[in-house]
Amino acid sequence: MINEEYRYGVIGGGSWATAIVKMLIDNVSEVNWYMRSESAVEHIKQYGHNPSYLSSVTFSRKKLNLFTDINAIIDKSDILIFSIPAAFLQNAIGYAKGFEGKNIVSAIKGVIPGEDMIIADYFEKRWGVVTDNFAVISGPCHAEEVALERLSYLTIASQNNNLAKEVAGKLSNHFLRTSVSDDIYGTEYSAVLKNIYALASGICHGLGFGDNFQAVLISNAIQEIKLFLNKVHPISRDIKASAYLGDLLVTAYSQFSRNRTFGNMIGKGYSVKSAQLEMNMVAEGYYATKSIKSIVDKSGVHMPIYNAVYNILYNKMSPMSEIKILLDSLS
Repeated sequence: MINEEYRYGVIGGGSWATAIVKMLIDNVSEVNWYMRSESAVEHIKQYGHNPSYLSSVTFSRKKLNLFTDINAIIDKSDILIFSIPAAFLQNAIGYAKGFEGKNIVSAIKGVIPGEDMIIADYFEKRWGVVTDNFAVISGPCHAEEVALERLSYLTIASQNNNLAKEVAGKLSNHFLRTSVSDDIYGTEYSAVLKNIYALASGICHGLGFGDNFQAVLISNAIQEIKLFLNKVHPISRDIKASAYLGDLLVTAYSQFSRNRTFGNMIGKGYSVKSAQLEMNMVAEGYYATKSIKSIVDKSGVHMPIYNAVYNILYNKMSPMSEIKILLDSLS
């Protein structure tokens, strides 16, 4: 059962974590916030804003409890919202004592490297978090537009409808509208794949392909997502809904999309390392492309766009050569 007095904790120090704190802070009496950087915590305590991400967003310091001890925030929170890149999640919570009795909400768009697991499976199999205590936040929504208070929509997915409604209610405000779903696995896998297809969009933009081709690319991308989801988690879902198609569109086209930006740099000839250094932000799609490879292969689904991105990033194939090969697979 969900209690209106549940204490909320946000784990992560990046843009999306900062945006989630902004959404929550007007709807709850206080927000617990964990980040690894002690200097960032001290800065927020003194100045009321994150020094590194969405620094224009200011917070009421009286409503914030800041932590650098993962177990302290777990102890003092009932609903924990995770917003940490999937590639770093294991290290971030490696010293956690456990999550017994806690509700876990994932705002992570990735697969655990080396585990071949999305976040729902990871918390269930490694930490014993039952499905009824788990939820997923999905877009389409960029943190930068939350900071600007531009109208945005979120979907909260959980097989526990009460938990989904609770979290949806606490994230809603005058510029943020929410809906609920029970498709945890579909929204998680779709969120992983849309970052990879945003890389493809960026690569093609960097190579000089225009809007006409981008429309064809993304039309084919949503079909790949549909086929994959129907194979790995076959339930009735509307792939045209905002949690699937909408999230793909905003990530593939938006100026705020770090995955599109990363792909654009690869298309222009940057190496992976140089693109990562210049961005100074994590493009989840880069890690997800490798982490989901075995799942894609086991599914047996024909996914030529995904394969092209994998070959470019991990087999070091020429972006232009791979996209030229891809052209005959699109319709």
